Amino acid sequence: MMSNDAILEVANLCVSLDGVTLLEDVSFSLASDEAVTILGPNGAGKTVLLRALLGALPYSGKVSWAPGVRFGYVPQRLPYIKDLPVTVADFFALKSTALDEMEVVLAEVGLPAGFSNKRMGELSSGQFQRVLIAWALCSEPAVLLFDEPTTGVDVTGEETIYGLLSRVQRERHLAMLLVTHDLAVVHQLSTRVLCLNRRLVCEGPPIDILTPERLREIYGTEVKYYHHEHGDG
Repeated sequence: MMSNDAILEVANLCVSLDGVTLLEDVSFSLASDEAVTILGPNGAGKTVLLRALLGALPYSGKVSWAPGVRFGYVPQRLPYIKDLPVTVADFFALKSTALDEMEVVLAEVGLPAGFSNKRMGELSSGQFQRVLIAWALCSEPAVLLFDEPTTGVDVTGEETIYGLLSRVQRERHLAMLLVTHDLAVVHQLSTRVLCLNRRLVCEGPPIDILTPERLREIYGTEVKYYHHEHGDG
């Protein structure tokens, strides 16, 4: 039985592929309006965890979503989409999105009227990420899952994308699971942090997790970061 405010409960999750254990005995929950960041070194199983939660990878253990929950997912890389000779409107049509709904979500992520006529290949990295976020929002999800949403985005664009995610999560009262490499945004975006290295190393509020000692435990080396604010642009 799920707790009343939980949108997701995970218990003893294990993922193995070709005899290699990628995740072992991972347990956590996600509340209905909570923003949780997943941290860990390369190869820690962060993307594997998201894909298992979405049912895209076989696993053992228990993954329990609240009944009828809708979720939006932005994967780490979708470079092939930019190579297709399609417009933004064509891309949304693949999801059978109504034109008025498409225009609303594009405006919500800061893209101007008429933007839907642009070709996907003409978009900057930041514009492309905004389109993917709009795509994730257009099905009215209750939870958003993001895997390194600023991969390939320049630093200024990265700050803008993180500010956008913070605003959307707050205004829509969404649950959010976010994989990021940028420790400096965790305080702004997250109510809680999951520290992953094939198993759950630690979890808790950012103020407790982002200490030199904890980061050394997670990454196995000295990690420095600078706490800075990101705008909502």
